[in-house]
Amino acid sequence: MLHIRPMKPSELDFLMNMHYEAIHILENKPPRDELLNEPSLRKYHEGWGRAGDAALVAEVDGRLVGAVWYRLFDEANKGYGFVDAGTPELGIAISPDHRGQGIGIALMQAIIEHARAGGFPSLSLSVDPVNTSAVQLYERFEFERCGMEGTSWTMKLNFMLNFT
Repeated sequence: MLHIRPMKPSELDFLMNMHYEAIHILENKPPRDELLNEPSLRKYHEGWGRAGDAALVAEVDGRLVGAVWYRLFDEANKGYGFVDAGTPELGIAISPDHRGQGIGIALMQAIIEHARAGGFPSLSLSVDPVNTSAVQLYERFEFERCGMEGTSWTMKLNFMLNFT
């Protein structure tokens, strides 16, 4: 049975594994620690737990199988999917042996609700357009292309305001 919950501080290493999985490199992908310690990527996890950080994990039968997270960046320290200082940048990954089972959909629903409840107006992300399964997932949730950084698209989901 699938269970989604907030990540525990003791599960940071799992989040790092998922961050590594989320980086779309088809050939000659460097080892995890080498890749995640590059300055352009280290900013996504260094000092995890600061204001504007959130992570949810997915468990199946008590085993961690996926994660979704977001982090705020600013003009001086932009992420690849940066759009503004008030919009957290999203990341998501599912363990390879659990893909295609709806876990990504459930994680996306949960993190969108988490961000809305946290008062954020939107979420952004960066995706390689070659990663068609990821693009399809984001488009399913109505993320829209709003820019390009290198060879990756920046996409943004604006939350609808409720004036009731």
